[in-house]
This record gives sequence, structure tokens and C-alpha cells, in this order.
Amino acid sequence: MDGELFPRERTEIAPGAVHVPDWLGPGRQRELLAACRAWARPPAGLRTVRTPGGGTMTARQVCLGLHWYPYGYARTAVDGDGAPVKPMPGWLAELGREAVAAAYGNDDAAAAAPGTGAATADPYAYDIALINFYDGDSRMGMHRDAEEKSGAPVVSLSLGDTCVFRFGNTDSRGRPYQDVRLRSGDLFVFGGPARLAYHGVPKVLPGTAPPGLGLTGRLNITLRVGGLGAVPG
Repeated sequence: MDGELFPRERTEIAPGAVHVPDWLGPGRQRELLAACRAWARPPAGLRTVRTPGGGTMTARQVCLGLHWYPYGYARTAVDGDGAPVKPMPGWLAELGREAVAAAYGNDDAAAAAPGTGAATADPYAYDIALINFYDGDSRMGMHRDAEEKSGAPVVSLSLGDTCVFRFGNTDSRGRPYQDVRLRSGDLFVFGGPARLAYHGVPKVLPGTAPPGLGLTGRLNITLRVGGLGAVPG
């Protein structure tokens, strides 16, 4: 935010977990928002996610590359309209690579992507995107991103309203955890020892989006490397 008394700085929240404020400039934010609006349209568009216990997530979601559902991946929107998932754009995969370099530095990036399963020639071949839309009442409970076989870092990009992002530990959903305010344009990357940490969004702050962005609510674009090989439809 312009004119702040103390400018926000890159911060390591935990080993392997890095917050980079204002990584996306206003122009790049508008471009990404326009892309998200296109991806959200049917087929395989924005949907409400239902949990196995019969509940629903308050944040709505659309996927690229592979379709995530609780708790696995498919090539079609198996819990939506059944249509083939939209492809992962090459430019978005490259943005994931750039994000890792920005968070860790080129020399440290490889250490943050230990292999945990299927080997790949490129540890940063981002092939999955989950885009979550939060309105003012939406939340996301504490969870781990554990359906992937790759240990590559998870890349999280924020657009629109500020949220409280709760980043926890790898053992439980409870303490210790830290609350970080993620604003529009912020980058958060977690890999290495933090790759399987529990995290969630307990609160969105309505009306905090940049006035020129044209978004009411919050969009979170999460990029992942699946390392999954053959995935059923």
C-alpha cells in the first residue's frame, strides 16, 4: 500500500515458508483477474465443493490442469458438470517458477523441492492450479495440501480483498501457528520442511481490495506440481 509508514518486507514465516508482499503489480493483477474470470465460466467452471461428510466449502473453486476434489485428482470435473478440466497455461506454470525464485532465490530453490515420489526432470513443472473465490463470509479450515506426490513448493497468489492467512505446523491443525495478512498482489510460497504444514483462511476483510482492480471478494490462485503420472478421468 502506498504511503505506509513501514513498508512491508519479504519475511520467512517458518523454514521454507516465505511471504513476499506486493509481488504482483497492478497491471499483472488485472491480467490475472481477467484470466480467472474466463476460467470460472462453464464448462468445468466455478463450483461449490462438497466434502465427503456432506458439508460444503464456503469458498468456491475452479481447477486447471487436473481437477481437485476431496481428496484426490481427476481429469474431469467429477464433482461438477463432468466436463474435461481446462488446461494449465504455460505462462501460468512459468509464473510459478518465477514465484519460487522470488521467494527463495535461485540458489536455494532446489533445496525446497525434495522428491517425495515420482521423479520429474523439472521439479518446478507446475501443472495444477486451484483458484478459490472467497466472498466476505467465506472461510477455509486448516488443511494440508497432501494429494500431490511431488515435494515442489506450493505457490499462492492473492487478488482482491485482504485475508488473514493462518500458517501452522506439520503435526496438527492447532498451535503453533502464525497469522499473516495477505493483500492483493502478495505471494506466499511454502516448501521444504513447511510443504505439508496445515494452513487456512479464518477471515476475509471485505472492502479492502484495491479500488482500481474491480473485484469484490478475494481470489487465491494456488499452483502445485502434481508428480502424479497417469490420473483417471
